[in-house]
Amino acid sequence: MTKLQVVSTCVIRSQKSIEKKIQLTPWDLQLLTVDSIQKGLFFHKPNLQQHRELAKSSSEIINRLKISLSDTLNHFPLLAGRLVASKNSDDTLSFFVDCNNEGAEFTYVTAPDLTVADILEQTYMPKIVKSFFPLNGVRNYEGVSKPLLAVQITELVDGFFIGCTINHCVADGTSFWHFFNCWSEIARNGDSNHIVNKPPVLDRWFPEFVASPIHVPLSKEHVHDEFDLPLLEERVFHFSKENIAQLKAKANSEYGNHQKICISSLQAVLAHLWQSVIRCRCGTNADEKFSFKLLIGARQRLQPHLPEGYFGNAVHFVNVTTTAREMLEHDSGWAALQMNKVVSTQTHEEVMNFYQSWVKNPKIVKKSEVVANSLIASSSPRFDVYGNNFGWGRPVAVRSGAGNKHDGKMTIFCGAEQGSIDIEACLTPETLHAMGQDAKFMGAVSKIEIV
Repeated sequence: MTKLQVVSTCVIRSQKSIEKKIQLTPWDLQLLTVDSIQKGLFFHKPNLQQHRELAKSSSEIINRLKISLSDTLNHFPLLAGRLVASKNSDDTLSFFVDCNNEGAEFTYVTAPDLTVADILEQTYMPKIVKSFFPLNGVRNYEGVSKPLLAVQITELVDGFFIGCTINHCVADGTSFWHFFNCWSEIARNGDSNHIVNKPPVLDRWFPEFVASPIHVPLSKEHVHDEFDLPLLEERVFHFSKENIAQLKAKANSEYGNHQKICISSLQAVLAHLWQSVIRCRCGTNADEKFSFKLLIGARQRLQPHLPEGYFGNAVHFVNVTTTAREMLEHDSGWAALQMNKVVSTQTHEEVMNFYQSWVKNPKIVKKSEVVANSLIASSSPRFDVYGNNFGWGRPVAVRSGAGNKHDGKMTIFCGAEQGSIDIEACLTPETLHAMGQDAKFMGAVSKIEIV
């Protein structure tokens, strides 16, 4: 069994300290008691010839990453800060980010007998991948004392894994990859004074009807929201551009065209996967209700209020609910249609209604409430994952950490080939193994070619 060896841990600070406090919005505050975002990238090492050069080059790479991370924090000072919780007279709490430059955590680890292929060529994700991420098990409210950003560089025999953990109260997936993209851009450019292509907008948006700071009734029930997870496994299912086009065309020909709507590529893929999960889950009651929780992004729906580069959270969940019987009596296009109908209701007005109703009656997401008979889709194929070149080539794969994983968590990434989609499925071993034998489902799944 491979054991990781910790080489060093240090604190990385911005070179430009500022005095700034950033109040949190309902989109941020709803995530106080869940886990941080954990995503990371595999890279091959630069082409090296000798061991001495390898050692020298590895140290140079680690040093470059440290320096460029510090430069990047100049643009993202909140990631070097900490959460602050202040108690109100009505026994509620208010939270803000203090950009106090306490710093981000940077850890360098080696896995001396592990190769990139040892991870990526396995059908099921090796458990060791979880240890490639820092701050495992840390909830977002712990950002009052824990770093809001932690990075772990794991050196493999022939590659590196750059694992990043960001407190979910300060960033959603869009903002996570915005930071990652800027960091790789600065590292690749090698100039401390480099002006990033898309500077972050740090100030949060509050409508006129919302008084800031928002009061949150955070109880011990939320903080001690513990539950036992079943045994879980993870597998990445790859959908090629061609197979996605076929799923989309089939769904639209069966259901979309007749109702004069356009089922999207992602809706067609997720419906195909959802139907297989229900087909393969042992002991499913035909009349039992199942839901698929989808993330609704507010950035496009609330323009011009949320400018380009808005850094923070701007998402909320919606439920698509049906029964096992309905799902299995129809083709997957029917499930895609149900998704399309729910998503189409999320207009500018609906997003504003969520914001306003949350302020009146704050609802903190509890991990124990999102796991029963539900799938949850997170992340997006629109994020620029494979454009993250730190100066020695593009990544070869992306993986997520243990944060917020449960039976039914589906993490969506763009594939390495343009137009493809990878779905990192977290399910019980029985369900996941059965899906691998589900000919109808696997007919649209392709083998991942590792470059």
